[in-house]
Amino acid sequence: MIEKILVAVAGRGLCEEMLNQLMEIPEIQRASITVLHVVPPQITADGFSEKLEEGGKILAEAVKALKVDPSKVTPLLVQGDPKAIVCDTAREVQADLIIMGSRGLGRLVSILENSVSQYVFQLADRPMLLVKDDVYVKRLKRMMVALDPSDASKASLDLALSWAKDLKDLQLILAHVNPPDASLPPEQDAVLAEAMQKARSLGINARCMTASGKAGPEICRLAEEENADLLVLGSPDRRPTIAKGFPDLDRLLGESLSDYVRVYANCPVLLARTPGE
Repeated sequence: MIEKILVAVAGRGLCEEMLNQLMEIPEIQRASITVLHVVPPQITADGFSEKLEEGGKILAEAVKALKVDPSKVTPLLVQGDPKAIVCDTAREVQADLIIMGSRGLGRLVSILENSVSQYVFQLADRPMLLVKDDVYVKRLKRMMVALDPSDASKASLDLALSWAKDLKDLQLILAHVNPPDASLPPEQDAVLAEAMQKARSLGINARCMTASGKAGPEICRLAEEENADLLVLGSPDRRPTIAKGFPDLDRLLGESLSDYVRVYANCPVLLARTPGE
């Protein structure tokens, strides 16, 4: 259940538009919204004053752009390291969903360029909706869910179903890359058959497909070919408890499926997070 949403805005308007598109979903309509803009640390007092004023304008414009009951919106202007502030604020407001922008930087580049979304992606323990600078935010008519037998995948399906059931003209596309038996029709694949049954029980218009190849590129290819407006993917937290405060180096170096998809998908990506064992 999404009851509290954190929207981290940077003045580009994409996250605000993404939330507006989600407002057709009753669950999202009922949620309280924290709109956050972070002013980075400044060396001089004059520089800080200028950035604070600029940040206030960005925050005010973001709140104004939202098609949300104003009583449900809490604007928040904070000075500090954006990476840490977003993570800390998500915990403080107990956000069930983080919406933020992403430059779509890949692998090591995002580390060297101090990417905020990459850092938050590593450390957040809650669902994230990432909107890249170069994607076009559209009304949700085609939602794709990339599935496999994992718990993270089941979490992503449950989240997608909870949204899709209230969008009457939406088509849900269920995809399984590299199924155990690629010769079977998609409807007979165990993972997809179970997902289709759940979707149909909720009255959701759904269809399924399989593909073979390297998972990340195949998922991105399918999303592009199907003209998906939103791609939903499970993203388990694989770090041991002792390392929860540190990034997963495998992910930072681009070894995870979710990292590949968040960088290369041509549509917004919703990552359903589940704790690791």
